[in-house]
This record gives sequence, structure tokens and C-alpha cells, in this order.
Amino acid sequence: MARKSNSKKSLFKRIALAAGKVLLWFFVFSVIWVLAYRFINPPITFLMVQRKWEHKPGEQPAKIRNKWVKFEDISDNMKRAAVSAEDQLFLKHMGFDLNAIEKAYKANEKKGKKKKKIRGGSTISQQTAKNVFLWPGRSYIRKAFEAYFTLLIEVMWSKERILEVYLNVIEMGDGIYGAEAASQAYYGHSCTKMSRQEAALLAACFPNPIRWNPNKATRYIKHRQYLIMRNMRRLGPLDF
Repeated sequence: MARKSNSKKSLFKRIALAAGKVLLWFFVFSVIWVLAYRFINPPITFLMVQRKWEHKPGEQPAKIRNKWVKFEDISDNMKRAAVSAEDQLFLKHMGFDLNAIEKAYKANEKKGKKKKKIRGGSTISQQTAKNVFLWPGRSYIRKAFEAYFTLLIEVMWSKERILEVYLNVIEMGDGIYGAEAASQAYYGHSCTKMSRQEAALLAACFPNPIRWNPNKATRYIKHRQYLIMRNMRRLGPLDF
């Protein structure tokens, strides 16, 4: 019995040691990865790869349109529209808006399990962490990783860098990623020249960029544009 007990303890110790090493290596790798992207622009995301191969038999994979633009070269209207539409407390929180998360949870509970839960409470920081470091989809495991990477970028990046990366990798249409590619595709000019109306209309389509198109705006999208423009006026200057 003593030998059997010692054998179990030894096995548990080996498993615990192996798990500890895996966690340590993951922590070291993730910190290096996040720190590197503070200075290096992410070349591609998991979502881009997934979308590229989400095609019917016989169809060509969607071409990825993405052109990186420095933070200072992105129109202030686009920055303000993104913050007004997605995360008005972006400059004040440390990655999470607990009130927004609670409201989203309650709203989704009311919709019931049979309906799609379309309201989210993710901040720009959370969306950036998800877009850059994680795979698409919904699961508690992915949400846990999302929270972890959100904390890392909040600690290791500036708010300017978070918003810069967000506006350069976010999906804005079929095969379209980032403000520059979207502005060229929908408006025919660079995002540096984006007007307040154009930026608000583009931001209105953020929640469902595959279904919603700024050039084919429905009454609902135009109403969202109006609300975003109103929030932009209330927002005041973005003091980074």
C-alpha cells in the first residue's frame, strides 16, 4: 500500500511539474509576443486566415486587403468615431468596462437562448487582444485568454498603440481589414482624409462588417451613424 501511495504522489508531482513548466513557458512566450507587437506591426491575424479559406467549393479564397497606417496619419475623425461607437471610456479604463459587460449580459439574457445574442460589452482593448492574439469564436476558454492578453496590452502598450493596432486590423468588409483599406474601398481616398460623416458611417458597420456596407447603408445603419456623430460631439478631445 505504501508503494502504491508513493507511486501516486510521484505521478501527481510529475504532472504538476510538467503543468508548471507549460504555464511558465506560455507566460514567457506571451509576454515576449505582446512586447514585440508594441514595436512591430502584426503582419496577419487568425481571423484573416480563417476568412481567407471560408469559401464555397469552386470559389477563390478572398483576397486580404490591408495597408498599415501610422497612428498620427489616421484621421482624427476615425479615431473619435471608433471610440464613440465602441468604447467611450477607452481612455479611462484598464481594459474592461464592467458596467458595459453587465448591461450586455442582462440584455442578452432577456433575448433568450433561442435568439442570437448580438449585444456585446467588449472594450477596444478586448477587441484588439482578440483580433491580434486569438482565434475567432465564442467560448469561455477564449474569453479567459482574451482577458489575459487584454491585461498584457494595457500594461505593456500605450493607449495610442492599442487604438492604432485596432484601427489597422479590425475587419471592415469582405477581405477588408483596417481603416485605410476600408476608406479606399468605400470612399476612394485615404483614411487620413476621412470626414466626420464617413468615419461615423464606417464605425456604424463595425458590429457586422460582412453584412453591413457603408455604401449600402440601411435606415438602421444611418440611425447608428447619427448616434455616433452625436457621441463624437459629446466626447470632446482625445487626450492621449
